[in-house]
Amino acid sequence: MSDKNSTVLKAAELLQLFLSHPSLSLPQAVKLSGQPKTSVHRMLSSLEETGFVRRTADGAYELGFVFLQFGHAVAERLDIRKIALPVMQRLREEIGEAVNLIVRDGHEAIYVEKVDTTEPVRVFTAIGRRAPLYGGACPRILLSYMPDAEIEAYFKDVKMERIANNTITDLEQLRRVIEDTRKNGYTISHSELYNYTSAVGAPIYNHSGKVVAGLSIVGPENRYGDDNLPFYIQKTVAAAQEISDKLGWHQAGKGEGS
Repeated sequence: MSDKNSTVLKAAELLQLFLSHPSLSLPQAVKLSGQPKTSVHRMLSSLEETGFVRRTADGAYELGFVFLQFGHAVAERLDIRKIALPVMQRLREEIGEAVNLIVRDGHEAIYVEKVDTTEPVRVFTAIGRRAPLYGGACPRILLSYMPDAEIEAYFKDVKMERIANNTITDLEQLRRVIEDTRKNGYTISHSELYNYTSAVGAPIYNHSGKVVAGLSIVGPENRYGDDNLPFYIQKTVAAAQEISDKLGWHQAGKGEGS
């Protein structure tokens, strides 16, 4: 075990103590953890600096408010899955294509719910699968509605690599696609994550108008021609809007990043 991992584990053990103790003084934390006083003091100081613990009026330590933010984020994601699933199932019945729900996790999109198509020819997706934000309709919908400053920071950090035949690897092209996505309220991809597949993605807003998830349909490229695509777009956008409404978003305007 590396020193870094050991430190993280010890800090996690220290935080676990606060689940059964509302507050702890330094001597109490040392006694309960069984760790050296200098180590406990150093870890508590670091945890205080990052907001994971805070000092009380009498100098003891308690969990910081940052855990409220983490708890809210987790609860919101779970709520989205529960709310979105019936809408996703109905969308699948209406169009016959696989339906995915994703959320952002750093520089990636993670698939948190899915409804498979009943068609014999299908595109494989799985809950827990990850994809880069720049690749494919569903991940890119999250990138498109990030605040402008976050998008620029993302551009500086990410290396856009070709995943399939039509993966966007040119930054200026990606900027134009993001602009079109915001204007249209949806995005389309063809052979960006997997060759010969297509997808349509639309944003899901929370009660404050922030895009917190993306909804997409995906299938073989030959089913996403001019005859079907307008219908697919209309149904996907409407389903994403319905989920947004159930999350408390009723504003007619655009969300964050526009």
